[in-house]
Amino acid sequence: MSGEAILQMFGFLLPAVVTGVVAFYFFKLHTKNEDGRRRFLLHKEAQKNALPIRLQAYERMALFLERIAIPSLVVRVAPKTADKNAYEALLIKSIENEFDHNLSQQIYMTDECWNVIKAAKSATIQMIRKAAMSETDSADKLREDILTETMDKQSPSSTALSFVKKEIGEIW
Repeated sequence: MSGEAILQMFGFLLPAVVTGVVAFYFFKLHTKNEDGRRRFLLHKEAQKNALPIRLQAYERMALFLERIAIPSLVVRVAPKTADKNAYEALLIKSIENEFDHNLSQQIYMTDECWNVIKAAKSATIQMIRKAAMSETDSADKLREDILTETMDKQSPSSTALSFVKKEIGEIW
């Protein structure tokens, strides 16, 4: 083969190679876009299915925060005896039981929100313990002291509930 024949063959081969490379590039780009579209649709479907569950988790934690709010708690949990220490333990046990019942909800919310809820629970328990350290001698008097001490302050539950509402607003 002469040099001219090789050059002519190269002239025919070059457009075919360029066309093949361009076709390969576009095919690869199309495949990548299709994979991305499928992933997006799967993610969108999963989000659509998960949203009601997430909202239910936030709803349950809002209910938890309402139930451990001091005024609600001391009205709902009446003392069984006149012993103030027993009443303090009963209130704390009630909060802990409510919390334990809702532990699984943490997987549906952000770590920040879960930590705010845990902090509200701890702060509420501390408020009860602080009121119990007074010179009170009966469960009914402790109940009054707890209500009196928390009446002027914003409860940890209401602060946490505001945070939960804000986070739900961000989900929408």
